[in-house]
Amino acid sequence: MREYETLFIINPDLDEEATKAVIEKFSGLLENEGGEVLKVDEWGKKRLAYEVNEISEGYYVLMTFKAPSDVPRELQRVFKIDGNILRYIVVNLDEKAS
Repeated sequence: MREYETLFIINPDLDEEATKAVIEKFSGLLENEGGEVLKVDEWGKKRLAYEVNEISEGYYVLMTFKAPSDVPRELQRVFKIDGNILRYIVVNLDEKAS
């Protein structure tokens, strides 16, 4: 399994309970696909550099996980169709910068 990191931005209009549910949804997805969540770091609400769909703030979450190589693609697919996710990025931490 490889180590990955994802940063995703959740719609800030959600209440605290709904925000936690979104985070749990993606943690559960990783575990169901054979991955292991190593760390979840909630940065909280921050101002976006530019508006996304007329929204100027977002709830930032940084998640580090280990998973088989096909899991990040599935995670990105679900991020894309989830209406509560404003932006996301998934990075492979195993690749060394040259």
